[in-house]
Amino acid sequence: MADGDVAVSVCVLVAVVLLCEATRALLRRSARSAVHAEEFVSTLQLCCCAHELRLLAEGGRAEPRLSLALTYLACTAHGLTFGGALGNACSVLERACGKRLACACALRRIACQLAAACAARALLPRVWALGLSDLHVRHERLGFQCVSQIRAPLAHAAAVEFAGAFCVQSAISRTHALEEKYRVHAIAAVTTALVYAGGGVSGSVFNPSLSVSTQLLCSGNSVLDYSLVYWAGPLLGTLASVLAFGTVVPTLWPTSDPAPHPPHPPPETKKRN
Repeated sequence: MADGDVAVSVCVLVAVVLLCEATRALLRRSARSAVHAEEFVSTLQLCCCAHELRLLAEGGRAEPRLSLALTYLACTAHGLTFGGALGNACSVLERACGKRLACACALRRIACQLAAACAARALLPRVWALGLSDLHVRHERLGFQCVSQIRAPLAHAAAVEFAGAFCVQSAISRTHALEEKYRVHAIAAVTTALVYAGGGVSGSVFNPSLSVSTQLLCSGNSVLDYSLVYWAGPLLGTLASVLAFGTVVPTLWPTSDPAPHPPHPPPETKKRN
């Protein structure tokens, strides 16, 4: 039954978040600097949840409103549990452009994200093969078939990913003044609205790292097509956001506060006797 499939998928989502959160807690206790390990675990969480949500939506077992509600809840859970992890190559690029992340560190984070994306793609079929629901059983019988979510000309799909990344990264960078408990919900609401608006065109991914896991090997389009839509589109959208709020807006309205982030604390200095 559809209700049973939805219940199983929700349990899978909850289990993924709880297991990844427990892993992050262990990493923080056992290692002084577990930034890259946390990046891997958080991106793995993001990709696993995205795979399950996509299967639930494409399998027809969840009506659009329920899918959007689950998307919102998943985005909120990611925002509350990620900590310092980014889980998105666009976010890494935005920080690197703002000189808040060194180039070498940015590349290491992206490498962790890509490794986690590949790990999630290999892990989820093993979970589905357990046959926890009729939906999982049917997906296994179809050979875990994955079909492209690009349902429009490439330029149109790339424009949707461009606009989505621009809006998401702008929301992330311009809401630092909000308390974290409100900021997480604001970003989740923006993401969910964009998924509703552009999901029928490109799947509304807005995340190059996530696309490696959920889109890259799907049938229907070439790797070059996927690179254009899911990498070039979002990365250019992120650069446009950085340019708009880092240069254009402060130039046109110099009296407004151009700084999207709180001031950094002063560097520690040694006390002199």
